[in-house]
Amino acid sequence: MAIFGLWIINKAGGLVYQRTFADGLAQLTSNEYLVLAGTLHGIHAITARLSPIPGQSSGAQVIEGETFKLNVLLTLTGTKFVLLTSPAEPASTNDVLLQRIYSSYSEKVMQNPFHTPEMPIRSEAFDATLTALIG
Repeated sequence: MAIFGLWIINKAGGLVYQRTFADGLAQLTSNEYLVLAGTLHGIHAITARLSPIPGQSSGAQVIEGETFKLNVLLTLTGTKFVLLTSPAEPASTNDVLLQRIYSSYSEKVMQNPFHTPEMPIRSEAFDATLTALIG
């Protein structure tokens, strides 16, 4: 069981934060990460509209492959937190971790008067909290 990485995608589909925590992911360029984030943003929007009950779906919450799992937390502001894990990671553990990451983001990033919303995140305090949460 492993947590490979974290992406934070703004409401426009731009990647504002990317961090790798464990080996196992392919090494990608910055541009490739931006393209993947935009693609995931589009997929998430499409899956929200596929619900048979209109307005009842917030989009895909888990996308699972043979060697990875993407767990998505959509906030009320439209920001997406994407946790990349091994398939063996339990969904309940990932949900709790995503909520803790979101809480840290709210405290360390959004309360920082020098941070501009929707722009790339540069916060040593947030990085330190993630290191403590994930390792």
